[in-house]
Amino acid sequence: MQAVVTLAGEGTRMLPWTRGLRKEFLPLFDAGENGRPVLKPIAHLVVEDLVDAGADAFTLVVQPKDRDFVRSYFALDARFLERHRAHADRLADTRRFYRTIRGLRFRCAVQRRPAGFGDAVLASRPSVGDRPFVLHAGDGVLFERHRGALVGTMVRLLERERLDAVLLVRRVADPRRYGVIEGRRGMPVDGIRRLAVSSLVEKPKRPRSHWAATAVYAFRPTIFPALERYRRLERPAELELTDGIRTVVNEGGRVAALVLEPRLGEWRSVGSPDGYARALAVSRRRVLGGTPAHRHD
Repeated sequence: MQAVVTLAGEGTRMLPWTRGLRKEFLPLFDAGENGRPVLKPIAHLVVEDLVDAGADAFTLVVQPKDRDFVRSYFALDARFLERHRAHADRLADTRRFYRTIRGLRFRCAVQRRPAGFGDAVLASRPSVGDRPFVLHAGDGVLFERHRGALVGTMVRLLERERLDAVLLVRRVADPRRYGVIEGRRGMPVDGIRRLAVSSLVEKPKRPRSHWAATAVYAFRPTIFPALERYRRLERPAELELTDGIRTVVNEGGRVAALVLEPRLGEWRSVGSPDGYARALAVSRRRVLGGTPAHRHD
């Protein structure tokens, strides 16, 4: 399974941290070896979660200045292990991570300038080609009851029914801050509520539902020409992913949404200081509360 992870946003709400450091590499808690708490960058957790869902080929969308750092982080470094061999107990989770990424394929796609989430997705097209893929923003975390289960269900639904896209949505109190969908209820999938998407609007002034899209998607490559057509016709200052999905729907494409309910997990964005603080608290609570660690061994 292919996965695209976007790591190219400017992060202006997180200044001054993001002036020189990426928000996607802020740390969150996870359960390490023997269940002890460890800190992992958000992008690290996202990749591990996608591996649990079945991903084995990754396209990481980056800014030009970040390409070398990102490539280095997701590469095996035997010399690092050698330098720190005297502290073997501290290397356990690094060795575990290396076992996870060994055999995976990583490519970097460069977004030359900040031009919207949709533009970042378009930058991955040469790498993705004409195959289905999972998209996960690098500045958010999906805390699941069973890690990788929801994304795996999204991919299976996409392939089984030949859909153009599968979204993951959640109910929010103030939809005006999000991409909001409308849709009719369909047959549940693996016990998960399902909606057939008929409309998707980014940050509407008068929302027509409370269903907000999270930044996790499964796509057929039809999303790429839809984004390009919208850009060519509308010439937006920034190309939003919702513009492309709405174009797919308006042109007769089939888009479904699965509903993220508390019993399944929760989505946390780290695009603002408050959002990061909440995500950090959730990750710490899950580790100390005994939530199972990642399945990477």
